Amino acid sequence: MTVAPLDDLLAALPAGVVVTDADIVDSYRWDRADMVEPGTPLAVVRATCTADVQATLRVASAHRIPVVARGAGTGLSGGAAAIDGCITVSTDRMRRITIDPAAMVAVVEPGLLNAEVKAAAREHDLWYPPDPSSFEICSIGGNIATNAGGLCCVKYGVTTDYVLGLEVVLADGTALRLGGRTVKNVAGYDLKRLFVGSEGTLGIVTEATLRLHPLPPPATTIVATFDDVVAAGRAVTEIVGHVRPAMLELMDRTTVRAVEAMLHMGLDETCGALLLGRSDAGGSQGVAEVAVMEAACERAGATYVALTTDETEGEQFMAARRAAFVAVERFGSMLIEDVGVPIPRIPDLMLGVEAIAARRQTLIAVVGHAGDGNFHPLITFDRHDADAVARANAAFGEMMTLAIELGGTITGEHGVGTLKQPWLRHQLGDDVIELTRRIKQALDPLSILNPGKAC
Repeated sequence: MTVAPLDDLLAALPAGVVVTDADIVDSYRWDRADMVEPGTPLAVVRATCTADVQATLRVASAHRIPVVARGAGTGLSGGAAAIDGCITVSTDRMRRITIDPAAMVAVVEPGLLNAEVKAAAREHDLWYPPDPSSFEICSIGGNIATNAGGLCCVKYGVTTDYVLGLEVVLADGTALRLGGRTVKNVAGYDLKRLFVGSEGTLGIVTEATLRLHPLPPPATTIVATFDDVVAAGRAVTEIVGHVRPAMLELMDRTTVRAVEAMLHMGLDETCGALLLGRSDAGGSQGVAEVAVMEAACERAGATYVALTTDETEGEQFMAARRAAFVAVERFGSMLIEDVGVPIPRIPDLMLGVEAIAARRQTLIAVVGHAGDGNFHPLITFDRHDADAVARANAAFGEMMTLAIELGGTITGEHGVGTLKQPWLRHQLGDDVIELTRRIKQALDPLSILNPGKAC
């Protein structure tokens, strides 16, 4: 008699790890990509350790069942959306962390939140720099899966720059340890980087060794407003050509108005764009960096420039930036874009987005990490209006094409997932797609790991 896959799964795992209750399973179907309609899993495995993930993947391989890994469910591209009949492996119960202050590393399980890693590091006067806007609710496993970035990337880099080592479970249940605990390690291929950003299509991360930094000096924050986003883009180009700010964030008029309506901070709702910059160099170097940023803003035609060395006041401005997604979402359903362009093409991107919004009669707010050219056009629409949904989808596709035509990328930090997969070949080309699929075939020959996503 053939054993049903669910029976095998229940037999292979400890009691309480496999969840089949329909209501609970439904809550694990989604991430935050509203335009992706997920399937219904066969079951959810709430793994507690590497052995649980290994056992799950052995059963899935034996029955050729798709497996979708899921962290906190905050992804924005549909990468963690369930597939009909899949096993969803949730790492939300895998939350162990150990800090080694002398080595300046954290050994972390994937279910821990980014904010929790930062807090644990800070207890030892250390800092974990990767800083997604959703840092309070997103998991380290999800950050690794998408190679998440954030506000600090312009100076400090993205998630992969802090991953020293990984424990990864392959499709057949094999657990591998990649990398190590040293900053320099060039023994063999750097396979750990292959898994960072692979969106669960090559293996499931069950532990990460993360590099930590000393806490930076207190930051100085600069705020500047402009009549339009093109002038702000010119300021950004000059700034990053001369200094490396700790942050450089841009909000367009629509975003500023949305944030002000929600937070009532006294932001200038008449401005065309607001630029937030930061230096955490400290001392005379910090003074010099802020002076360069101030002069660049003035030369670009800033209508207002202000500086603050008060950390509390500076954090209030950063809070305004972090609130952008929530504030704009009050206008309706939202498609959150994530495109990147070369720094000099920022004004072209801004003008292009404005043209798309006008052509598609769709409200699009723009906010982003101006210092590294990674922007988030926020497409808002009424999801109950079929015509509005169609216009929003058309705008989404046109912005993908625009980013590629400007020499950029369809995603800087959110991942490809389901939403952006149709444009991946356009950006990478046939040869790179073929090589990607050969790598996928070598590591996941049955194609059970997050099939149809990211490649």
